Amino acid sequence: MLRLRILAPLAALGLVAAACGSGDDDTEVSAPTPADGTDVTVDPSADGLTDLAATADDTPLFSPTETDEPFDLDGGVTSGNADTDVIDDPDGRGALAGDVAQASEPWPTDWTRRTVDVSEIALGIGRVDPRDAIPPIDVPTFETPAQAATWLRPAEPGALVQVDGEARFYPLSILTRHEIVNDRFGDVPVAVTFCPLCNTALSFDRRVDGEVLRFGVSGLLRLSDLVMWDDATTTLWQQITGEGIVGELAGTQLAPVSTAIVSFEQFATSFPEGRSLSRETGFGISYGANPYVGYSSGDGPIGGFFAPEVDPRFPALERVVGVSAGGEETAYPFSVLESELVVNDTVGGEPVVVWWGGGTVDALDAGRIADSQAIGTAIAFDPRVGDRSLTFEAADDGRFRDTETGTEWNLLGQAVAGELAGEALATVTHRNEFWFAWAGFFPDARVFEGS
Repeated sequence: MLRLRILAPLAALGLVAAACGSGDDDTEVSAPTPADGTDVTVDPSADGLTDLAATADDTPLFSPTETDEPFDLDGGVTSGNADTDVIDDPDGRGALAGDVAQASEPWPTDWTRRTVDVSEIALGIGRVDPRDAIPPIDVPTFETPAQAATWLRPAEPGALVQVDGEARFYPLSILTRHEIVNDRFGDVPVAVTFCPLCNTALSFDRRVDGEVLRFGVSGLLRLSDLVMWDDATTTLWQQITGEGIVGELAGTQLAPVSTAIVSFEQFATSFPEGRSLSRETGFGISYGANPYVGYSSGDGPIGGFFAPEVDPRFPALERVVGVSAGGEETAYPFSVLESELVVNDTVGGEPVVVWWGGGTVDALDAGRIADSQAIGTAIAFDPRVGDRSLTFEAADDGRFRDTETGTEWNLLGQAVAGELAGEALATVTHRNEFWFAWAGFFPDARVFEGS
């Protein structure tokens, strides 16, 4: 069972430091369980996936790390590829906060190479060398949608990751406790990541300069966002951007992999042959309880982890779809998308369409994720199919229609009826982060405020 020190500000907010916690309170606490101590396994009998759960069989769990050949090392990126200046800092650790300097003292990280102001880095886990105190999953196992339906409710959120036509679902009930899954799709090594404090789910190709990196949770935060580390170079990586920010690989931008936050039902019905991350992780955690009770319904980020003044244009904890395309960023607030349903737009010279719908629930509010309020699903796609760039409008039953062919598409970008039936849109790199996080990292970027 994961054991971390609890941070007093977190306790005051009703949050348990199962993923990011530190401070002066030396009380040791176990990863949380529901207040009544009951198991959080969900009986789906009252929900829409009853029939699917009834088909669950004894299909063995799939473990890609045990069944695939060695990785193809020709993919990924080369070091120093980001359009970012690497600062030569001969003082190295001199600008670090005292607790950060103490906690990272054993690391061989090259602090003289950086792309950010290291004084912005905060300690999230109060111990010397907090790396992997929140343990990533290095040997993931997967189950069929029918098997997952025996414990996941339809509206529960997860990260949908797609590589070369293969789709996998990573429940946020598991990712809130581990934050990183080092996975593989065939011979492609992928890091699936989630930062609960910013609500950012992103995946990256783990190859740099022909080497496969294993990523972990550093125990540090910057602007409240997860800072990852790799065990080959001890470079520190910003999760929200996928950029190496301190160390040998500073200035390197990891290649993104298609990721979106969707509900389990959306995944299971759209990808019946897909796989869902199993709760058989070997850590003995009863997944389903929310370690961050009340966080997303609070007033803002935790002050000790986010120093800048929050941009007042939207509530700090409103979610936005933060789209990265053509070297530019644009935010689409959920409150605007709920009214618009469809936004046909251009970001960095690239066509983008953002869709809204569904009843995906909040992973960061109620004590049990399955019981949380619905916040919706919002996904950004590339609207091009072959040599056509399509324009979309909302249709009936939560579907979407392109005006060029009249084809109907489901919320996950699959053409389900009409001329283009069988086609699928590719996602563009996007996140469902909280407004404060997006505005903190991209303060001068464009915000879509309605048509």
